[in-house]
Amino acid sequence: MEERTAGTSPSGGSRTGRNLPAAIAVGVVLGALVLGTIYTIKELFLLVVAGAVGVGVLELVKAFALREIRVPAVPVLAGLVAMQAGAYWGGPVWLLAGFAVFAFVLLTWRMFSDGTDGYVRDATASVFTLFYPAMLAAFVPLLLREEDGAHRVLIFIAVTVASDIGGYVAGVLFGRHKMTVISPKKTWEGFAGSLVACTAVGAWLVTWLLGGALWQGALIGALGALLATMGDLIESMIKRDLGIKDLGTILPGHGGLMDRLDSLVTTLVPVWLLLTLFF
Repeated sequence: MEERTAGTSPSGGSRTGRNLPAAIAVGVVLGALVLGTIYTIKELFLLVVAGAVGVGVLELVKAFALREIRVPAVPVLAGLVAMQAGAYWGGPVWLLAGFAVFAFVLLTWRMFSDGTDGYVRDATASVFTLFYPAMLAAFVPLLLREEDGAHRVLIFIAVTVASDIGGYVAGVLFGRHKMTVISPKKTWEGFAGSLVACTAVGAWLVTWLLGGALWQGALIGALGALLATMGDLIESMIKRDLGIKDLGTILPGHGGLMDRLDSLVTTLVPVWLLLTLFF
């Protein structure tokens, strides 16, 4: 999610152009849902993840269709479920196998559905959607399947959320220097805020929940800040290419599910890797 520079909201609800009370309320509800499932019934949390990512997939499918790019939702969603289940009950090999199988399914599906015109375009977009966000999100069950999986998932989510909050606050208060034309509302001051917040949260939670060293948590946090920002920019590139502002409107104050998942899915794999190496 992008941090915002100071401005005036037409609705009068926020200086940042967002419905801030609605955004906070949605964040609290989502946080309660996450905490209420990862520390009780892990499989229920996986259903939450699959549902959220599934909505994100549908948002991408709809957005691609605006440019007459045909992505079949059914096999992508089936691949999402298969990869989530395979990762949780089988591990990384089953996740990789699920991706390979359903990538082939998508290539074959397109071959028999809409003729030869646009095959490469549609097949590429379909496999892309299977990878982003479906396969990347399947690293959540890899985190969760560990004995201390609930703590690992909490660290991953908290670090990414800290990036959004730190970037948002610093961008509003101090944002002056534009970071990139890809996302004009991003500033270097906002990125600095993300970096500070992520490093602090990562160091705190890794030492508290996993008994790790401060430097390990700080490294996870710093990498999370960088990759969460890159996730925001990647989604901004997708939206600019497709000529749309948001991929959805399902979450008041936030936009679509993909507007929340963008930084999460890009942060997930490196955090999983570092936690696996460290612990």
